[in-house]
Amino acid sequence: MSNGVVSTSHSEDLAFSRALHGDELKTGFLSKMASKNKNVHDAATGDYLSLWKKPENETEEDEKKRLDSYTQLTNTYYNLATDFYEYGWGTSFHFSRFYPGEEFNKAISRHEHYLAFKMNIKSNYRVLDVGCGVGGPAREIAHFTGAHITGLNNNDYQIARAFHYAKKEGLDHQTNFIKGNFMEMPFEEASYDAVYAIEATVHAPKFEGVYGEIFRVLKPGGAFGCYEWCMTDDYDETNAEHHRIAHGIEIGNGIPKMRRIAECLQALRNVGFEIEVHQDLANVGDSIQWYYPLEGEFKKCQSARDYLTTIAMTPIGRFTTTQMVRVLEKVGLAPKGSYDTQKFLETAADALVEGARANLFTPMFFFVARKPE
Repeated sequence: MSNGVVSTSHSEDLAFSRALHGDELKTGFLSKMASKNKNVHDAATGDYLSLWKKPENETEEDEKKRLDSYTQLTNTYYNLATDFYEYGWGTSFHFSRFYPGEEFNKAISRHEHYLAFKMNIKSNYRVLDVGCGVGGPAREIAHFTGAHITGLNNNDYQIARAFHYAKKEGLDHQTNFIKGNFMEMPFEEASYDAVYAIEATVHAPKFEGVYGEIFRVLKPGGAFGCYEWCMTDDYDETNAEHHRIAHGIEIGNGIPKMRRIAECLQALRNVGFEIEVHQDLANVGDSIQWYYPLEGEFKKCQSARDYLTTIAMTPIGRFTTTQMVRVLEKVGLAPKGSYDTQKFLETAADALVEGARANLFTPMFFFVARKPE
């Protein structure tokens, strides 16, 4: 990127992560914010935002630049956003369906259980989690199935946190977390009995690239299960309003390019998968929509615990968080760029809700595909 604070080199990535976050793992949002190197954080924020223009001013060259820089783009995004995610959402960085009366964290866990069940993950399996975040789903699926889960992630900060949480839950013997680019996985062919990805492979510059690597490391007969972020068939890239919404999703979530469901399915076929089942689980007639926590409406909360998640997305909750971050940044307790990070995360939430209400976007296009025997 422009000032060179991010590199695709593993050693340089690690050095950058330590320079930004420090060597000591922190818990608690305020302590994590206070421990950041303020100048490095400010530079990283500037690098990230420099890749984006207003949607009406974007050119094909701007989009190509992001696609070519997908590793740096995604790594920088999560260096900036991870602490905010954990503060506002938890350690499983994904959405889920909700049943009436179902508490937020239970719905998140059920979403992970559903994927593992549909893939028929067994206790003697070696399973790969592609784009594992801080390991929330990996830990839950390890508990649920008894399988050994290896998480692949290209972000050193998230990997350190994943190891910390796994040890805390007594899963250090049943999980592992490895740094690597999912377009060039550091594994031998046919290494895993099953592979899953939860709202992660959308960061790839091409679906074929990451799906092809998943196909390669899967054993013959193995299943690949996924919740993919996609634009629906109603999405028209030439429609300015549609493009504005997609652009908001991209900038707010560190995604180089949103793609349609049809492209996802074709990419699976192109690399050799046999698709066993696919369904947009965001569009099955649920009375409670997956995006309700982003709307910030208390009347839609399903339990007392959910108010804690929802309050941050209410108008007053957003205002309070924004002002808190602004003040912390001003007095030096939060690094420079924290306010800008908070604002582009708000952009993300608004665009996701807009896209969902217009049936243009889904965060849970579900499929199970199999590598032929």
